[in-house]
Amino acid sequence: MRLPSNRIQPHRTRARVCQAQVSPTRAASRRNRPPDVINATFRTCSQTFFPSERDTLNSVENDELIDWQVAGATARGLARPGPAVSRAGADRAVAELRACAVAAEEHVRAFTGLEVPAADRPVLVVDSHSWVNANLDVMRTLSSPLVEKVRQYREGVPSGALRSTANTVGAKLTGAEVGSVLAFFSTRVLGQYDPFGADGGRLLLVAPNIVRVERELGVHPPDFRLWVCLHEEAHRAQFGAVPWLRDHLLDGLAALVAELDLEPAQLAVRMREAIRRYARPDERAPAGAPAERVDSEPSAVTRTGRRSLLDLVRTPEQRAAMDRLTAVMTLLEGHATYVMDGVGPLVVPSVAEISREFARRRNTHRIRPDALLRKVLGLDAKMRQYRDGERFVRSVVGEVGMDGFNRIWTSPNTLPTMAEIAQPAAWVRRVPLRRG
Repeated sequence: MRLPSNRIQPHRTRARVCQAQVSPTRAASRRNRPPDVINATFRTCSQTFFPSERDTLNSVENDELIDWQVAGATARGLARPGPAVSRAGADRAVAELRACAVAAEEHVRAFTGLEVPAADRPVLVVDSHSWVNANLDVMRTLSSPLVEKVRQYREGVPSGALRSTANTVGAKLTGAEVGSVLAFFSTRVLGQYDPFGADGGRLLLVAPNIVRVERELGVHPPDFRLWVCLHEEAHRAQFGAVPWLRDHLLDGLAALVAELDLEPAQLAVRMREAIRRYARPDERAPAGAPAERVDSEPSAVTRTGRRSLLDLVRTPEQRAAMDRLTAVMTLLEGHATYVMDGVGPLVVPSVAEISREFARRRNTHRIRPDALLRKVLGLDAKMRQYRDGERFVRSVVGEVGMDGFNRIWTSPNTLPTMAEIAQPAAWVRRVPLRRG
């Protein structure tokens, strides 16, 4: 990884920052491809199209924890329509979002020095249904260690019609819960980088939601669209420039689940409790109190009285696996926040206004590919990490510069521990600068 010489140019004119340039040949090529339809109004020309639920979720076979067909049908049935936009307005919004994603990539690269291979650059401007399909894929990938754990447990348990019926009913109930959560967020999430796609990472921009929110906030659309892209592009830079990071996260999740001592019935109950709490985070809050954040504090878990799978974590091995996974999450989100805060004032003229207005509604927009599974596992109980992560990155960059900080991406061994995130100087001492 090298730091490119073309540094960010502050406050480019808005027309240049996110102006879409489409050649006639490219436009003709796009017309020949089947368009995504965004809530019957937005039309995109995505490079990749999400298959229908019939293709993606045709059979769950022994995957008895969640009925993905029920989850998808529930989410798509409950998702609300997007804002009223003319065909021309939708086309302009889609084109500008694509251009903003390209601009954000250059800004983040110049700020971080992280080079993303060309093969890992798909930008998909999608509607709420396509977002649901994408996140069903994500959740299925992330939940696979839990599924495998249950399968191993059931190998030694006699089968029977009663057990099979109970499993099916439980999976459908959990699928309906998952679908209701996805429906809720499908009209709120603005952008998301998904590193877990079968064909590599992909950046999703949910056009109807972006248009609706920028109208509600009364902010300048080109500035807001670039601002949204910056944070997600920071995540794409992390995974795109560090090819081992995706598998490292998945391995960490598998290691954590492998250490859990659970029965399928216990898992199903904990999972549904967590999903309900995720969907209704403020159901026990006093009238007029702010809704509990998805990234809640440990006290919130205690206050609601609900339990997660990490209530089962008792051994040193279990705690070590949990801490390793939490440390990676801390670093990634803290780094993305630091990048967004660093680049935004340089390239988004109205960033102060956007940040101020958006802060008033931030509890309703943030969702990450692993957020629901974190809730199920109980990792959200340690989500102070996002603030801790940003402080860690800021401290290390302040001491050794961005080049010095980027040593963190060398290998899994150079990632910080939770103790080092609390004490950044300890990481600097452990991973010294290379001397030429």
